[in-house]
Amino acid sequence: MKARRVMRVVPYAAGLALIGFGMRGVVADVPVRGWATWFIGAAVLHDGVLVPAVLVAGLVTGRIPAAHRRVVRAALIVAACVTAVALPLVLGYGRRPDVPSQLPLPYGRNLAIVVGAIAAVTVAVLAARLVIARRAAPARTKKEGDR
Repeated sequence: MKARRVMRVVPYAAGLALIGFGMRGVVADVPVRGWATWFIGAAVLHDGVLVPAVLVAGLVTGRIPAAHRRVVRAALIVAACVTAVALPLVLGYGRRPDVPSQLPLPYGRNLAIVVGAIAAVTVAVLAARLVIARRAAPARTKKEGDR
């Protein structure tokens, strides 16, 4: 019993120590205005954009049949992560007109291609699951009819 308690407390204590170390570094090395602006922006982005988007996605995907819901939600998560990573490039943050080799690719088009590929794989997985389920259905009815 005591060993379990220690196994719980040790990771929490280590995590708290790492958080404290990180906060000390932020407070010591970054001006208050810089980290406060970042923190407030992250809170607004999370509470004002991400949470409502996830709630709407959950509501919309709740209408999908349960057998396919997990695949669709996984595809949405992957597409959202890819979009979050690519968005600064798509918006051109850091692009300078006097340096044409900086961010030279059509990032918007490439993001659309990747999201389209995610959608295509999702449709293929759903179609394969549907075919497998339909092939298994006659076998079940034959077994039930034999009884």
